[in-house]
Amino acid sequence: MADYHFVYKDVEGSSTQWDDIQRKLGNLPPKPPAFKPDPFTPAEDEDSKPKDKNWIDQKTEEQLEDLEDDLDDDRFLEEYRRKRLAEMKKVVKIAKFGSIIPISGSDFVREVSQAPRDVWVVVILYKDGYPECGVLMQCLEELATMYPATKFVKIISTDCIPNYPDRNLPTVLVYNNSAVKANYVGLHTFGRRCTPEGVAMVLCQSDPVLNDGQSEGEASREAVLEGVRRRFIEKVVAQHENDDDGSSSD
Repeated sequence: MADYHFVYKDVEGSSTQWDDIQRKLGNLPPKPPAFKPDPFTPAEDEDSKPKDKNWIDQKTEEQLEDLEDDLDDDRFLEEYRRKRLAEMKKVVKIAKFGSIIPISGSDFVREVSQAPRDVWVVVILYKDGYPECGVLMQCLEELATMYPATKFVKIISTDCIPNYPDRNLPTVLVYNNSAVKANYVGLHTFGRRCTPEGVAMVLCQSDPVLNDGQSEGEASREAVLEGVRRRFIEKVVAQHENDDDGSSSD
């Protein structure tokens, strides 16, 4: 029959009277502190957090839609949720484009001719290696950023129109509702000094081509031109202030 040896282990941190006497005499090291677990802190419940404007502002559009039933009892937050959701949807609707979209010949009908009725499309026909095309492209890139509700596209000239003469580059076509509303052949049509503001004024000579998406309903040509002039003045003032700051720091 096998021998079994039992080892008795006292509760951790406990000590006998004899051990206590030996520690006082210095014959044993100090008694280690008894183990004490860290205090338990329950995880914060998201549903228990106070609900305010900041809490709603952190939600995505999908989360805001899911909150409709949860906030029925809080009229203020429900109204704010509706307002916030409308603002987010409006921003998404406005920021349709915001840059020049490269297209090929096979894309032209879908991207230009079949664009929605309320969207103006500015098409630049270009070729790489032509300085005039580069100058106008820079101006249109700035306008595309400033007027994100207007669609800007670029296409290599001969991809759009076979055998299109290089002497006509750059060429700008303006489309709306599947029809050509204007065309501008050559860089000289935008003035002696081609600037974003000058190009904007030419594009809006007959129609409200440029749309920043901020105005309710369809903006008139006069309203668009007034906005272009205001942006131009603000840009000149900002440049003047920057120049003054640079000169004063020398």
